Amino acid sequence: MKTNLTIGPVSEGDHAAWMPLWLGYQSFYGISIPENVSAFTWGRLLDTSEPMSAALAWVGEEPVGLVHFIYHRSCWTEGDYCYLQDLFVAEESRGSGAGRKLIEHVYADAAHRNCPRVYWLTQESNQQSMLLYDRIAERSGFIQYRKSPPFPEPPAGARE
Repeated sequence: MKTNLTIGPVSEGDHAAWMPLWLGYQSFYGISIPENVSAFTWGRLLDTSEPMSAALAWVGEEPVGLVHFIYHRSCWTEGDYCYLQDLFVAEESRGSGAGRKLIEHVYADAAHRNCPRVYWLTQESNQQSMLLYDRIAERSGFIQYRKSPPFPEPPAGARE
């Protein structure tokens, strides 16, 4: 593990460091998020009234990883859950401990907020990352389902 690895929350001046990592994340998953959505996301990550947060991993002055996490209500607890939405480490820094440190940063933030759960999703094909995840968390056994618009019309007489 690199000894000069540091983790810190993003600040307004970190956009130029964040954006290449954000684009690397998108490339890793084979997606392309429109520029306007990325700009909107960046604004949310900086807005203290939003339930979203982000941190960067640095080796010296070089950004090597990012994490985005979101706090949200749950019907099962009084406290919020923490969803670790995005985690990315630049290819040349994988195996350096950056991914673990970014997750531990989220764990520490969640503990500070008395959050009862941190959770995340990953693709079944992300075997390398799952080696880390299996050491620092438990698999939930849940399978994610999703549907994108158009959504079916509600049945006649359904409550609004």
